[in-house]
Amino acid sequence: MAKAVKLADIAEKMNVSIVTVSKALSGQKGVSEEMREKIKLLADEMGYRQPSAGRTTGKNTGYSIGVLVGDRYLDKYGSFYWNLYQEVAARALSAGCIATLEALAAQNERSHILPTLIRENRVDGIIIVGILDEDYLEFLHNNIRIPMVYLDFYAKRHGCDAVITDNYFGMYKLTNYLFEMGHTEIAYVGNLLATESITDRYFGYAKALMEHGIPVREDWIIDDRNRVTGRSDTGFELELPEQMPTAFVCNCDYAAGQVIRKLQGMGYRVPEDISIVGYDNYIYPGLCDVEITTYEVDMKEMARAGISLITRRIYGESFAHRIFTIEGHIVLKESVARHFGSTGSD
Repeated sequence: MAKAVKLADIAEKMNVSIVTVSKALSGQKGVSEEMREKIKLLADEMGYRQPSAGRTTGKNTGYSIGVLVGDRYLDKYGSFYWNLYQEVAARALSAGCIATLEALAAQNERSHILPTLIRENRVDGIIIVGILDEDYLEFLHNNIRIPMVYLDFYAKRHGCDAVITDNYFGMYKLTNYLFEMGHTEIAYVGNLLATESITDRYFGYAKALMEHGIPVREDWIIDDRNRVTGRSDTGFELELPEQMPTAFVCNCDYAAGQVIRKLQGMGYRVPEDISIVGYDNYIYPGLCDVEITTYEVDMKEMARAGISLITRRIYGESFAHRIFTIEGHIVLKESVARHFGSTGSD
């Protein structure tokens, strides 16, 4: 069976953007009559079929949306990003669209190979969940004509719509909560510059320390993943400092669970001896036996914003690229105790 002709196929033949094709075929303004007729003629010649009745019921419905996730994020514990994809898929369905997941292999990312969903022209737009290598993102921007939206990260080199959680202020609030509980010796767990999210969360932590007159200690900035592969489930061993803080601020709940298991193996009790906070409010089954105080990411609202952005872009709306920040909230659980008396480093 011949593949269905998509807007991207017509755009490539005409050497114009998919937005131009969409406007021409939907009767929108912004396209000259001469160009509109050329596009319509080519669409007929190529056998392009008008959208189904489902798509014509609303301007932002009926689209096929690809969801691209690096396979390093889909680890054996069942990923936060897998759950975020499920929210995206549910939101897409409620909007009359279909979302299809593709896990991007690390080798394909390094070799600059286009995702299968794009090579086979199976999607009208793509949502990238979780940061990919900057060079690969640049490669995508230079080689595809369909709209893209970033979810849970943003990029420095080029403009693109993005939806992120409140990384900076979320971690700032968590760190201040530890100060309210009497802690002043607080370490940060997360590879700086590994992702924009981890780094932004670090700066929220650093701001809280600065406001309390506490200097950042380099030996209390702790890696939570392999610096080369970016993986924390294989090829990585968590190393804690010789001089212990009284609390750890972790860039995600998975890292917090790792720290708890490591501390327990060393004979420490959580939270009686050392307190822990995480981020995401997503814990991996069986990772640890302590309920982690955390900052909950509003996945539903992030998915809603992501689907809204990508469908508007596919339809051809023109507006400045935006970064949407979605606020979450602190969830108090079992992993923090009030600190009295001597420090954990005594």
